[in-house]
Amino acid sequence: MYLVHAHLRPSAQAGDLPPDVRALVYGCARPEDGVEHVSVHDDPPWAPVLGLFLVADSLARAEATATAVCTRLLESHPAFSGWTLLRAEAPLIVVDGQ
Repeated sequence: MYLVHAHLRPSAQAGDLPPDVRALVYGCARPEDGVEHVSVHDDPPWAPVLGLFLVADSLARAEATATAVCTRLLESHPAFSGWTLLRAEAPLIVVDGQ
C-alpha cells in the first residue's frame, strides 16, 4: 500500500474544500484504482492536500492512479471549478537521527 499526497490549489474565486470531499474522492475512484482510504489536510485552506492510500504494484502506478482520481474529481464536480492539481506524489519521510 502506498500513501500519495495530492496537492491542490483553489482558484481565486473558490471557497474552501467541500465538507464532503472524502466522499467525493471515493465516488471518483474506480474499483481497479485500489483506493483504500482518503484523508484531508485543509490547513492552510489555500493549499489543501488529499492523502490517498492506494493498493498498487508500484509507487509510479500509485502516483499515476492518484493523479487520475483527482483529475476526475476536479473535472466532475462544480465545487472544484477552477481548482488545479499541482502534483500527486508520495511524501518524503525523514526520521531524525537516521
